[in-house]
Amino acid sequence: MKKYFLFLITALIVLASCKGKKGTTMNKDEYYTCSMHPQIMEDKPGLCPICHMDLIVVKRTNTAADEIMLNDEQIRLGNIQTDTIRNGLIGDKLVLTATLNADESKVNSINARIMGRIDRLYFKNIGDYVPKGAHLYDLYSEELNNAKQEYIAALEKQQTLDNSIIDFNRLLQSAKMKLLLWGMSEAQVNELGKTKKSSPLTSFYSNASGFITELPVMEGQYASEGMTIVKLADLSSLWAEAQVYASQLSAVDLNGNAIVQIPDLPGKEWKGKIEFANPEIIPDSRLNLVRVTIPNPNGILKPGMPAYVSIKSKEIKTLTLPTDAVLRDGKMNTVWVQSGKNSFKMKMVEIGLESGDRIEIKSGLQNGDVVVMRGAYLLHSEYVFKKGDDPMAGMKM
Repeated sequence: MKKYFLFLITALIVLASCKGKKGTTMNKDEYYTCSMHPQIMEDKPGLCPICHMDLIVVKRTNTAADEIMLNDEQIRLGNIQTDTIRNGLIGDKLVLTATLNADESKVNSINARIMGRIDRLYFKNIGDYVPKGAHLYDLYSEELNNAKQEYIAALEKQQTLDNSIIDFNRLLQSAKMKLLLWGMSEAQVNELGKTKKSSPLTSFYSNASGFITELPVMEGQYASEGMTIVKLADLSSLWAEAQVYASQLSAVDLNGNAIVQIPDLPGKEWKGKIEFANPEIIPDSRLNLVRVTIPNPNGILKPGMPAYVSIKSKEIKTLTLPTDAVLRDGKMNTVWVQSGKNSFKMKMVEIGLESGDRIEIKSGLQNGDVVVMRGAYLLHSEYVFKKGDDPMAGMKM
Protein backbone atom coordinates (compact mmCIF):
# COMPACT_ATOMS: atom_id res chain seq x y z
CA MET A 1 0.00 0.00 0.00
CA LYS A 2 2.86 2.32 0.85
CA LYS A 3 4.56 1.58 -2.49
CA TYR A 4 1.31 2.33 -4.36
CA PHE A 5 0.96 5.66 -2.54
CA LEU A 6 4.54 6.68 -3.46
CA PHE A 7 3.95 5.80 -7.16
CA LEU A 8 0.77 7.94 -7.20
CA ILE A 9 2.61 10.94 -5.70
CA THR A 10 5.41 10.63 -8.31
CA ALA A 11 2.90 10.47 -11.19
CA LEU A 12 1.12 13.62 -9.99
CA ILE A 13 4.43 15.50 -9.77
CA VAL A 14 5.39 14.51 -13.36
CA LEU A 15 1.93 15.51 -14.65
CA ALA A 16 2.11 18.88 -12.95
CA SER A 17 5.58 19.42 -14.41
CA CYS A 18 4.33 18.69 -17.94
CA LYS A 19 1.42 21.08 -17.52
CA GLY A 20 3.81 23.78 -16.39
CA LYS A 21 5.96 23.37 -19.52
CA LYS A 22 3.02 23.38 -21.92
CA GLY A 23 2.67 27.16 -21.73
CA THR A 24 6.25 27.66 -22.96
CA THR A 25 6.16 25.15 -25.82
CA MET A 26 6.87 26.75 -29.31
CA ASN A 27 3.83 26.87 -31.60
CA LYS A 28 4.95 24.86 -34.60
CA ASP A 29 2.49 26.72 -36.83
CA GLU A 30 4.37 30.02 -36.38
CA TYR A 31 7.89 31.40 -36.74
CA TYR A 32 9.55 34.80 -36.38
CA THR A 33 11.11 36.64 -39.31
CA CYS A 34 12.29 40.09 -40.38
CA SER A 35 10.13 42.06 -42.78
CA MET A 36 13.27 43.39 -44.47
CA HIS A 37 15.24 40.13 -44.44
CA PRO A 38 12.82 37.19 -44.88
CA GLN A 39 15.71 34.72 -44.86
CA ILE A 40 15.83 35.14 -41.06
CA MET A 41 13.64 32.45 -39.48
CA GLU A 42 13.68 32.10 -35.65
CA ASP A 43 11.57 30.05 -33.25
CA LYS A 44 11.24 32.90 -30.71
CA PRO A 45 10.85 36.70 -30.76
CA GLY A 46 13.89 38.95 -30.85
CA LEU A 47 15.87 41.29 -33.08
CA CYS A 48 17.01 40.78 -36.67
CA PRO A 49 20.77 40.04 -36.63
CA ILE A 50 21.17 42.10 -39.84
CA CYS A 51 19.14 45.31 -39.36
CA HIS A 52 18.24 44.88 -35.66
CA MET A 53 14.52 45.44 -36.26
CA ASP A 54 11.95 43.55 -34.16
CA LEU A 55 11.09 40.17 -35.61
CA ILE A 56 7.45 39.63 -36.57
CA VAL A 57 5.42 36.46 -36.18
CA VAL A 58 4.40 34.66 -39.37
CA LYS A 59 2.13 31.63 -39.73
CA ARG A 60 3.58 28.62 -41.45
CA THR A 61 1.67 27.56 -44.55
CA ASN A 62 1.79 24.49 -46.70
CA THR A 63 1.87 26.21 -50.08
CA ALA A 64 2.02 24.33 -53.36
CA ALA A 65 5.28 23.96 -55.27
CA ASP A 66 4.41 26.87 -57.58
CA GLU A 67 3.02 29.13 -54.83
CA ILE A 68 4.49 31.61 -52.38
CA MET A 69 3.02 33.48 -49.42
CA LEU A 70 4.10 36.92 -48.18
CA ASN A 71 3.17 38.86 -45.08
CA ASP A 72 1.50 42.28 -45.20
CA GLU A 73 4.76 44.10 -44.58
CA GLN A 74 6.54 42.32 -47.46
CA ILE A 75 3.68 43.14 -49.83
CA ARG A 76 3.80 46.80 -48.79
CA LEU A 77 7.58 47.11 -49.06
CA GLY A 78 7.67 45.23 -52.38
CA ASN A 79 4.89 47.42 -53.82
CA ILE A 80 3.03 44.29 -54.95
CA GLN A 81 -0.04 45.48 -56.85
CA THR A 82 -2.76 43.30 -58.36
CA ASP A 83 -5.71 43.85 -60.68
CA THR A 84 -8.40 41.78 -62.31
CA ILE A 85 -7.68 40.86 -65.92
CA ARG A 86 -10.45 41.68 -68.39
CA ASN A 87 -11.02 41.87 -72.11
CA GLY A 88 -9.72 45.01 -73.77
CA LEU A 89 -8.76 46.42 -77.17
CA ILE A 90 -5.20 46.10 -78.42
CA GLY A 91 -3.64 46.91 -81.74
CA ASP A 92 -4.24 49.83 -84.12
CA LYS A 93 -0.51 50.66 -84.20
CA LEU A 94 2.57 48.49 -83.78
CA VAL A 95 5.84 50.24 -82.89
CA LEU A 96 9.05 48.30 -83.59
CA THR A 97 12.68 49.12 -82.91
CA ALA A 98 14.82 49.19 -86.04
CA THR A 99 18.23 50.09 -87.46
CA LEU A 100 18.96 51.93 -90.71
CA ASN A 101 21.08 50.00 -93.20
CA ALA A 102 22.24 50.54 -96.76
CA ASP A 103 19.87 49.39 -99.50
CA GLU A 104 21.70 46.29 -100.74
CA SER A 105 19.92 46.51 -104.09
CA LYS A 106 21.80 49.78 -104.65
CA VAL A 107 25.26 48.56 -103.63
CA ASN A 108 27.68 48.14 -106.55
CA SER A 109 30.84 46.07 -106.44
CA ILE A 110 33.61 47.09 -108.86
CA ASN A 111 35.93 44.15 -109.52
CA ALA A 112 39.17 43.64 -111.41
CA ARG A 113 38.59 42.20 -114.89
CA ILE A 114 42.20 41.07 -115.31
CA MET A 115 45.17 40.33 -113.06
CA GLY A 116 47.65 43.12 -112.48
CA ARG A 117 49.37 45.46 -110.03
CA ILE A 118 47.43 48.45 -108.72
CA ASP A 119 49.79 51.33 -109.43
CA ARG A 120 47.60 54.12 -108.02
CA LEU A 121 44.28 54.54 -106.19
CA TYR A 122 42.43 57.82 -106.61
CA PHE A 123 40.00 57.21 -103.70
CA LYS A 124 41.54 55.85 -100.51
CA ASN A 125 39.06 56.35 -97.66
CA ILE A 126 35.93 54.55 -96.50
CA GLY A 127 33.01 56.97 -96.79
CA ASP A 128 34.40 58.93 -99.75
CA TYR A 129 31.82 59.75 -102.39
CA VAL A 130 32.67 58.48 -105.89
CA PRO A 131 30.71 60.02 -108.79
CA LYS A 132 29.89 57.92 -111.82
CA GLY A 133 32.70 58.02 -114.39
CA ALA A 134 35.34 59.05 -111.82
CA HIS A 135 38.92 57.83 -112.26
CA LEU A 136 39.25 54.95 -109.77
CA TYR A 137 42.67 53.34 -110.25
CA ASP A 138 45.55 52.66 -112.64
CA LEU A 139 46.59 49.07 -113.31
CA TYR A 140 49.79 47.59 -114.69
CA SER A 141 49.05 44.32 -116.47
CA GLU A 142 51.39 42.60 -118.89
CA GLU A 143 48.52 40.55 -120.33
CA LEU A 144 46.46 43.68 -120.97
CA ASN A 145 49.45 45.47 -122.51
CA ASN A 146 49.97 42.55 -124.88
CA ALA A 147 46.30 42.73 -125.88
CA LYS A 148 46.74 46.44 -126.63
CA GLN A 149 49.68 45.69 -128.92
CA GLU A 150 47.65 42.99 -130.68
CA TYR A 151 44.88 45.50 -131.34
CA ILE A 152 47.31 48.10 -132.72
CA ALA A 153 48.94 45.47 -134.94
CA ALA A 154 45.58 44.26 -136.27
CA LEU A 155 44.58 47.86 -137.00
CA GLU A 156 47.82 48.59 -138.92
CA LYS A 157 47.54 45.39 -140.96
CA GLN A 158 43.96 46.22 -141.87
CA GLN A 159 45.03 49.62 -143.17
CA THR A 160 47.97 48.30 -145.22
CA LEU A 161 46.69 44.88 -146.36
CA ASP A 162 42.97 45.53 -146.70
CA ASN A 163 42.74 43.98 -150.17
CA SER A 164 44.32 40.65 -149.16
CA ILE A 165 42.39 37.43 -148.78
CA ILE A 166 42.64 37.65 -144.97
CA ASP A 167 39.62 39.19 -143.20
CA PHE A 168 41.34 41.72 -140.96
CA ASN A 169 38.01 43.19 -139.85
CA ARG A 170 37.28 40.01 -137.95
CA LEU A 171 40.75 40.01 -136.35
CA LEU A 172 40.36 43.68 -135.42
CA GLN A 173 36.94 43.13 -133.85
CA SER A 174 38.25 40.13 -131.90
CA ALA A 175 41.16 42.16 -130.51
CA LYS A 176 38.86 45.05 -129.62
CA MET A 177 36.35 42.78 -127.89
CA LYS A 178 39.13 41.37 -125.70
CA LEU A 179 40.06 44.88 -124.51
CA LEU A 180 36.42 45.73 -123.77
CA LEU A 181 35.90 42.51 -121.82
CA TRP A 182 38.99 43.27 -119.72
CA GLY A 183 37.56 46.59 -118.58
CA MET A 184 38.65 49.23 -121.08
CA SER A 185 35.94 51.59 -122.25
CA GLU A 186 34.86 52.17 -125.85
CA ALA A 187 36.41 55.66 -125.72
CA GLN A 188 39.74 54.27 -124.48
CA VAL A 189 39.86 51.69 -127.27
CA ASN A 190 39.03 54.34 -129.88
CA GLU A 191 41.75 56.64 -128.51
CA LEU A 192 44.22 53.74 -128.68
CA GLY A 193 43.28 53.22 -132.33
CA LYS A 194 43.86 56.90 -133.13
CA THR A 195 47.22 57.36 -131.37
CA LYS A 196 48.51 53.80 -131.84
CA LYS A 197 50.51 54.36 -128.64
CA SER A 198 50.13 51.99 -125.74
CA SER A 199 50.78 53.13 -122.14
CA PRO A 200 52.05 50.55 -119.62
CA LEU A 201 49.35 51.71 -117.23
CA THR A 202 45.64 51.36 -117.91
CA SER A 203 43.12 53.65 -116.25
CA PHE A 204 39.84 52.29 -114.93
CA TYR A 205 36.76 54.37 -114.19
CA SER A 206 33.71 53.90 -111.98
CA ASN A 207 30.56 52.70 -113.71
CA ALA A 208 28.40 53.73 -110.73
CA SER A 209 28.18 56.44 -108.09
CA GLY A 210 28.02 56.05 -104.32
CA PHE A 211 29.84 56.12 -101.02
CA ILE A 212 32.74 53.73 -100.45
CA THR A 213 31.73 51.03 -97.96
CA GLU A 214 34.59 48.59 -98.67
CA LEU A 215 38.11 49.19 -100.01
CA PRO A 216 40.01 45.92 -99.64
CA VAL A 217 43.03 46.83 -101.83
CA MET A 218 46.07 49.10 -101.50
CA GLU A 219 48.50 50.72 -103.91
CA GLY A 220 51.22 48.30 -105.01
CA GLN A 221 49.04 45.27 -104.35
CA TYR A 222 48.44 42.68 -107.05
CA ALA A 223 44.77 42.18 -107.85
CA SER A 224 43.62 38.83 -109.20
CA GLU A 225 40.85 38.46 -111.76
CA GLY A 226 37.49 38.99 -110.10
CA MET A 227 38.92 40.59 -106.96
CA THR A 228 36.84 43.41 -105.42
CA ILE A 229 38.49 46.80 -105.84
CA VAL A 230 35.79 48.90 -104.17
CA LYS A 231 32.16 48.67 -103.07
CA LEU A 232 29.90 51.69 -103.55
CA ALA A 233 26.57 52.25 -101.79
CA ASP A 234 23.91 54.56 -103.19
CA LEU A 235 22.33 56.10 -100.07
CA SER A 236 19.48 57.87 -101.86
CA SER A 237 17.24 55.31 -100.14
CA LEU A 238 17.83 53.20 -97.02
CA TRP A 239 16.43 50.12 -95.34
CA ALA A 240 14.87 50.37 -91.89
CA GLU A 241 15.18 46.81 -90.64
CA ALA A 242 12.97 46.06 -87.62
CA GLN A 243 12.69 43.01 -85.40
CA VAL A 244 9.20 41.67 -84.78
CA TYR A 245 8.07 38.73 -82.65
CA ALA A 246 6.57 35.78 -84.50
CA SER A 247 3.36 36.27 -82.52
CA GLN A 248 3.05 39.81 -83.91
CA LEU A 249 3.38 38.88 -87.59
CA SER A 250 -0.32 38.09 -88.01
CA ALA A 251 -1.15 41.70 -87.12
CA VAL A 252 1.31 43.19 -89.63
CA ASP A 253 0.08 44.14 -93.10
CA LEU A 254 3.08 43.04 -95.14
CA ASN A 255 1.80 44.98 -98.16
CA GLY A 256 1.12 48.14 -96.21
CA ASN A 257 2.95 51.35 -95.45
CA ALA A 258 4.96 52.33 -92.41
CA ILE A 259 6.22 55.49 -90.73
CA VAL A 260 9.86 55.66 -89.66
CA GLN A 261 11.04 58.02 -86.93
CA ILE A 262 14.65 58.67 -85.91
CA PRO A 263 15.36 59.41 -82.21
CA ASP A 264 18.39 61.53 -83.23
CA LEU A 265 16.15 63.67 -85.49
CA PRO A 266 13.08 64.49 -83.37
CA GLY A 267 10.00 65.92 -85.02
CA LYS A 268 10.69 64.34 -88.40
CA GLU A 269 9.25 61.21 -89.96
CA TRP A 270 9.65 59.30 -93.21
CA LYS A 271 6.97 57.30 -94.97
CA GLY A 272 7.99 54.02 -96.51
CA LYS A 273 6.66 50.72 -97.76
CA ILE A 274 7.19 47.28 -96.28
CA GLU A 275 9.33 45.57 -98.91
CA PHE A 276 10.29 42.31 -97.25
CA ALA A 277 9.59 40.01 -94.31
CA ASN A 278 12.09 37.26 -93.61
CA PRO A 279 10.37 33.88 -94.16
CA GLU A 280 12.66 32.26 -91.57
CA ILE A 281 12.16 32.74 -87.81
CA ILE A 282 15.22 32.93 -85.54
CA PRO A 283 14.65 29.81 -83.36
CA ASP A 284 16.18 31.01 -80.08
CA SER A 285 14.52 34.42 -79.92
CA ARG A 286 11.38 33.79 -82.06
CA LEU A 287 12.14 37.03 -83.89
CA ASN A 288 11.57 37.90 -87.53
CA LEU A 289 12.92 40.69 -89.72
CA VAL A 290 10.71 43.27 -91.44
CA ARG A 291 12.30 45.67 -93.93
CA VAL A 292 10.95 49.10 -94.84
CA THR A 293 12.45 51.19 -97.68
CA ILE A 294 12.52 54.95 -97.05
CA PRO A 295 13.80 57.81 -99.27
CA ASN A 296 16.95 59.74 -98.32
CA PRO A 297 17.29 62.41 -101.03
CA ASN A 298 19.20 64.92 -98.88
CA GLY A 299 21.55 62.36 -97.34
CA ILE A 300 20.51 63.33 -93.81
CA LEU A 301 19.99 59.70 -92.83
CA LYS A 302 23.02 57.48 -92.21
CA PRO A 303 23.36 53.69 -92.02
CA GLY A 304 23.59 52.54 -88.41
CA MET A 305 21.12 55.08 -87.01
CA PRO A 306 18.52 53.66 -84.58
CA ALA A 307 14.91 54.08 -85.64
CA TYR A 308 11.30 53.33 -84.72
CA VAL A 309 8.96 51.79 -87.27
CA SER A 310 5.23 52.36 -86.77
CA ILE A 311 2.93 49.97 -88.62
CA LYS A 312 -0.86 50.02 -88.57
CA SER A 313 -2.29 46.76 -87.27
CA LYS A 314 -5.72 45.29 -86.77
CA GLU A 315 -7.45 46.22 -83.50
CA ILE A 316 -8.69 43.14 -81.64
CA LYS A 317 -10.59 42.56 -78.38
CA THR A 318 -8.75 40.15 -76.12
CA LEU A 319 -7.25 39.66 -72.65
CA THR A 320 -4.36 42.07 -72.13
CA LEU A 321 -1.79 42.80 -69.43
CA PRO A 322 0.95 45.39 -68.92
CA THR A 323 4.15 44.10 -70.50
CA ASP A 324 5.94 44.29 -67.11
CA ALA A 325 3.47 41.77 -65.65
CA VAL A 326 4.75 39.02 -67.99
CA LEU A 327 8.10 37.41 -67.19
CA ARG A 328 9.87 36.23 -70.36
CA ASP A 329 13.09 34.22 -70.52
CA GLY A 330 13.06 33.03 -74.15
CA LYS A 331 11.69 29.57 -73.26
CA MET A 332 8.39 30.39 -71.56
CA ASN A 333 6.19 33.27 -70.46
CA THR A 334 4.82 33.39 -66.91
CA VAL A 335 2.66 35.62 -64.70
CA TRP A 336 1.83 35.63 -60.97
CA VAL A 337 -1.83 35.16 -60.03
CA GLN A 338 -3.27 35.78 -56.57
CA SER A 339 -4.53 32.43 -55.23
CA GLY A 340 -5.57 33.57 -51.75
CA LYS A 341 -4.91 36.21 -49.10
CA ASN A 342 -1.24 37.16 -49.46
CA SER A 343 -0.56 34.01 -51.52
CA PHE A 344 0.44 33.97 -55.17
CA LYS A 345 0.77 31.27 -57.79
CA MET A 346 2.84 31.26 -60.97
CA LYS A 347 1.14 30.37 -64.27
CA MET A 348 2.45 29.85 -67.78
CA VAL A 349 0.76 31.91 -70.49
CA GLU A 350 0.84 32.18 -74.26
CA ILE A 351 1.36 35.75 -75.42
CA GLY A 352 0.32 37.36 -78.69
CA LEU A 353 0.23 40.87 -80.07
CA GLU A 354 2.27 43.51 -78.24
CA SER A 355 1.32 47.15 -78.67
CA GLY A 356 2.81 49.97 -76.62
CA ASP A 357 2.87 48.89 -72.95
CA ARG A 358 0.17 46.19 -73.36
CA ILE A 359 0.49 42.57 -74.42
CA GLU A 360 -2.15 40.05 -75.51
CA ILE A 361 -2.71 36.90 -73.42
CA LYS A 362 -3.88 34.16 -75.77
CA SER A 363 -4.13 31.34 -73.22
CA GLY A 364 -3.24 30.46 -69.62
CA LEU A 365 -5.54 33.01 -67.95
CA GLN A 366 -9.24 33.68 -67.96
CA ASN A 367 -11.43 36.70 -67.49
CA GLY A 368 -11.61 37.56 -63.77
CA ASP A 369 -8.21 36.23 -62.68
CA VAL A 370 -6.42 38.54 -60.21
CA VAL A 371 -2.94 39.09 -61.66
CA VAL A 372 0.12 40.79 -60.20
CA MET A 373 0.58 43.92 -62.31
CA ARG A 374 3.55 45.32 -60.40
CA GLY A 375 6.20 43.47 -58.46
CA ALA A 376 6.25 40.27 -60.53
CA TYR A 377 10.05 40.26 -60.66
CA LEU A 378 10.26 40.71 -56.88
CA LEU A 379 7.86 37.80 -56.37
CA HIS A 380 9.95 35.64 -58.66
CA SER A 381 13.15 36.57 -56.79
CA GLU A 382 11.50 35.79 -53.44
CA TYR A 383 10.32 32.44 -54.78
CA VAL A 384 13.82 31.53 -56.01
CA PHE A 385 15.28 32.54 -52.65
CA LYS A 386 12.83 30.47 -50.60
CA LYS A 387 12.20 27.45 -52.83
CA GLY A 388 15.04 27.32 -55.34
CA ASP A 389 15.33 28.02 -59.07
CA ASP A 390 13.21 26.81 -61.99
CA PRO A 391 9.76 27.23 -60.38
CA MET A 392 7.96 25.93 -63.51
CA ALA A 393 10.04 22.77 -63.93
CA GLY A 394 7.92 19.90 -65.12
CA MET A 395 4.85 22.06 -65.66
CA LYS A 396 2.89 22.26 -68.89
CA MET A 397 0.33 24.73 -70.12
